[in-house]
Formats: sequence, structure tokens, C-alpha cells
Amino acid sequence: MKVKKTALIVCNNKKEYWITQKQFWNMVREGVVIQTGNFPLTGQFRGREDQLLITIQHTVLSKATPHHTSEVLQASRLRRSKR
Repeated sequence: MKVKKTALIVCNNKKEYWITQKQFWNMVREGVVIQTGNFPLTGQFRGREDQLLITIQHTVLSKATPHHTSEVLQASRLRRSKR
């Protein structure tokens, strides 16, 4: 089953990334993203320009929140093992 990426994250450098709603709400709860709109679900990345950011499969993550990184890597490994 294909996951629908229906939430939009706008970074400080104006790049846009589509993620799942579950990922979006996890980022909002942890304070990484501020919700700015509902249709589509939109958020602004709260990080500073000098923070180290990483992108894993078009998902923007901050190194300041290692929980996100481990969660995305675990989901990626799970997807690869099902192939």
C-alpha cells in the first residue's frame, strides 16, 4: 500500500517537502514544525539556518531531534525488508 504524503513542510530556504500526516503531527508535537495551514496541511520549519539538517527520502529532519531520525530510518528499513 502506498503512503499518501499530504502534509507540506516549508523550510527556511523556501524548499518544500511533502510528508505524511503522521510524520507532520509528530514534528508539531516535538516543536520542530509550526502549523501554518490546514488545506493542505502546511507547516513552517522552526529551526535556525545554522542548524544541521538532513533529508531522508524527502523528509526534512533536524539533528537536534534524534528521535525523528531513528523513526524514519526504522520505517525505511521496514519498507526495504518487505520488498
